[in-house]
Amino acid sequence: MKTHRLATVLSVLLGLACLWFGINFLFAPEWAATGFGIPAWPQGDAAGYFTVKAGRDLANGAIVLTLLALGKRRPLAWVMLLLAIVPFGDCLAVLTHGGGYAAALGIHAATGAVVLLTAGLLFATSRDGAAANSGAREASRTLYRTSV
Repeated sequence: MKTHRLATVLSVLLGLACLWFGINFLFAPEWAATGFGIPAWPQGDAAGYFTVKAGRDLANGAIVLTLLALGKRRPLAWVMLLLAIVPFGDCLAVLTHGGGYAAALGIHAATGAVVLLTAGLLFATSRDGAAANSGAREASRTLYRTSV
C-alpha cells in the first residue's frame, strides 16, 4: 500500500474511532466505560465526566475528518501530532487510577503510537508544505534579483 494511501486510511480510521467513542460515551456511558481501563467509575454527578469525554472525542474526530476532507494534509499532520497527547494522557490516567497495564499500554499507548505514526506519514506525504517552501524560495530569489 502506498504511504499516501496508508496515511489517509489511518486518518479516516482514527477520525471515525473518535466519533464512535464520543457517541458511545454520550449515549451508553456505562457500556463504553467498561473498555476504558479504569475499574472504579464515577457515580452520580461525577458521571458527568462521561459527557466531557464524549464531547472531546466527537470534536477530535470531526476535526480530523474535516481537515482530511478539505485536503489539508500538512495541518492535519500537526493536529495529529498534538492529538497524540490525548491517548497518552488516557494511558497515564489508567495507570494512576487503578487500571491495569494491559489496558493502559495495549489500548491507550498503542493508540498514541498509531496517532504519532499517522502524523509522521502525513508529514512525509503532504505536498502543500513543500510547495509553500519552494514558492517562498522562488519569491526570495526574484526579490534578490530585482534588488541587485
